[in-house]
Amino acid sequence: MLIDTHCHLDAAEFADEQPRLCEAASHVGVGTIVVPAVEAGNFAAVRALAGRHGAVRCTYALGIHPMYVGQARDEDLEALREALRSAAGDPHLVAVGEIGLDHFVPGLDRERQERFFVAQLRLAREFELPVILHGRRAQDAVLKQLRRWRPAGGIAHAFNGSLQQAQTFIGLGFALGFGGAMTFERALQIRRLAVALPGEAHVLETDAPDIAPAWRHQARNEPAELARIAEVLAGLRGESVAQVAVRTTANAWRVLPRLAVVERPADPGEAATRTSG
Repeated sequence: MLIDTHCHLDAAEFADEQPRLCEAASHVGVGTIVVPAVEAGNFAAVRALAGRHGAVRCTYALGIHPMYVGQARDEDLEALREALRSAAGDPHLVAVGEIGLDHFVPGLDRERQERFFVAQLRLAREFELPVILHGRRAQDAVLKQLRRWRPAGGIAHAFNGSLQQAQTFIGLGFALGFGGAMTFERALQIRRLAVALPGEAHVLETDAPDIAPAWRHQARNEPAELARIAEVLAGLRGESVAQVAVRTTANAWRVLPRLAVVERPADPGEAATRTSG
C-alpha cells in the first residue's frame, strides 16, 4: 500500500471529481490519502472527505497555512481549537496542519506567520497531535520553534532543505515529504537527499493539485501520480517499489500514528506490487 501524506483533495480544481480521483489512485496501489486544511473556511470540507472512498481511505488534518494567515482572523485560532476539540475522538483526524512559515512568497507578514505558527504548535501539544509542516525557505526558523515547543513529531512537507536541517528534523521525530519535485533531474539537492537519508526519513506525497511531477509539468497533479513518484524514489535508491511502499507506509504510520488506527493492512507491500509492473 502507498500513502499520499499530503493531497489537497478538497481543492476547487477537484470539484466533484473526488470519487474518480480516488478510484484512479486505488488502481495504482494508493490506500490512504491525508487531506490537510489550509484555513478555517475549509475545516468542514476536509472533514467531510474523511472515510472510505472506494478502496481509498481519506484522513485529514486541521490547521491554518502560513500563506493564509494574512486573511485569517485571530478568532480562527479559537475556531481551530474548537474543531480539534470536537474531533478529538475521530481517528481520521491525524494531525494539525498544514502549518508553518513561508519566507519565499514576497509580501507575507513574517511576524504574523510566526504568531499563528506558535499558537498552532501549542494546540498540537494540547491535543497531543503531530503536525504537518510547511517550511519554504524557512527551515531554520521552523526548527527554532519546534525545538521550543516540541510537538509530537510529524511531517516536514515538500522538504527542500540541507542535509543538516534534514537530520535535525529527523532527530525531532519528523519524516520528510518527497513528491513531484524529486522527479525532475535538475532537482539535484532533493535527489541527493533522497539517497543520502536513512530509510526511516521518507514519506511520499503529491501535494495535488500542486507540485506536479516531471511528466505532468505545468499540468494538474493528481493522487494517482504517487505510484510513479514511488518508482522514482525506488530508482534513485536502487530499491524495488515494493520495498519503498512498505517502508514509507511504515514511516507514515510512525509519524502520524492515527493512520495505523484507521487502517493497517496485514501486508502493506501487497498493494504496492501493483505499481511495479
